[in-house]
Amino acid sequence: MFHTLRFRLLVVLILVVVAAIGGMAFFNNLATTRMFTRYEEDRRMTHHQRLERFLTQHYAQNENWSGVQPVVERMGQITGERVILADEEGQIIADSAGELVGQPVGGDWDTPSAQIIYHGTEIGVLYTYFPDQGADSESKVFPDPARVRPPPPLGAEPESMVFLASVNRVLLIVAVVAALSAVLLILGLSRRILAPVGALTAAVRRMEAGDLGQRVEVTSRDEIGELARAFNAMADGLARLEELRRNMVTDVAHELRTPLSNIQGYLEALQDGVVEPERHIIDSLHGEAMLLNHLVDDLQELSLAEAGQLRLRCQPVALADMVDRAIESLRLRAEAKGVTVRVDLPEDLLVDVDPQRIGQVLRNLLENALTHTPPDGEIAIVGHVEGQWVEVSVRDTGGGIAAEDLPYVFERFYRADKSRSRATGGAGLGLAIARQLVQAHGGHIWAESTEGEGSTFTFALPISINSQEIR
Repeated sequence: MFHTLRFRLLVVLILVVVAAIGGMAFFNNLATTRMFTRYEEDRRMTHHQRLERFLTQHYAQNENWSGVQPVVERMGQITGERVILADEEGQIIADSAGELVGQPVGGDWDTPSAQIIYHGTEIGVLYTYFPDQGADSESKVFPDPARVRPPPPLGAEPESMVFLASVNRVLLIVAVVAALSAVLLILGLSRRILAPVGALTAAVRRMEAGDLGQRVEVTSRDEIGELARAFNAMADGLARLEELRRNMVTDVAHELRTPLSNIQGYLEALQDGVVEPERHIIDSLHGEAMLLNHLVDDLQELSLAEAGQLRLRCQPVALADMVDRAIESLRLRAEAKGVTVRVDLPEDLLVDVDPQRIGQVLRNLLENALTHTPPDGEIAIVGHVEGQWVEVSVRDTGGGIAAEDLPYVFERFYRADKSRSRATGGAGLGLAIARQLVQAHGGHIWAESTEGEGSTFTFALPISINSQEIR
């Protein structure tokens, strides 16, 4: 469990959420406290400035502090603060509580609330503070009546502290609720996100056990959905390859069985003296041996091409010459069948290819077209330049290829005719070899067909490739 992707994802996301929300709550608390303290300081300063202006006006009207005690008492009643006014010499001249008048200001009073300035001269010092609630101010704030204690720091009023504490409490509750909500959301999302991964893992394990029919449901269009689609495509490809592997074994056995059975039958008949070693018997045995040899050569050539070990000797060659030589190899068979071969190629088109290998591609395509073209039909070879490519098409007027067979015509041993009659084709290697030879030249080959109208096989080659010997 601790090594699973889900557990690690949950741990990472929860840590990120806790760190993010905790950091936000911490800095939010700092910012709130700082802003509230600044607000309180500004409010107190404004408040003190108003008291200062009011006392300055009283002093200006009387030219002294006479009659200031009632004024200070009214200030204390209005604001709820303990207001103390001292003169420039440090003697308390007014106290809203009426208890400290005439006493000196102690040395601890180093932070006055405001200084009273009149015509540029200091005429008094103002001290204000909120007295302790629920206790005798004289005994709690001033335990020594002969010495005045300093006021508490700014922003320390009970109501302000209660408000700030409540704000911080709300912030903490919001942070905890947000963190829990985020964790629950992460749990739900992680289950939803990783469920397809779990299904994919289970399918892979079943496929590893040999069940190639496994597929996963694609439920989204994101990366997980793309992974599921890629897995399904891979599974389809593996199933197809496994089917081709089984078919190849069956097809190779089938292709070898017929000539080997014929050779075995003739040899046993010769051994038993049933037939004489006449010329036609020897020719038949030789033909079957040549068929086996051709099949083995095709398999070896296909294996080399697929392994990328095919040797190419490229040189500039006229495309028309290669086509003429390929047509010549089957001209007699085409004439005997009544099939017309038409050529439409640029006469001066040179291609840098291995003439033997591309000639083999043309022969394989023409053999395939001739096999499937009915008597009095036509085969057309058309070539043209398309950008940096030379495209050559071989068209026939045969019965065409079914749509479901078309994607597989270049596979090894694949034949649309499931009867495997030699009248409708050879071993099923010609088109596979043609594809590998074209790809070895850096080109590509494809097929187009309409049932009842014929087929077109086209291969495209670069106009110029490296003319050196390549592997």
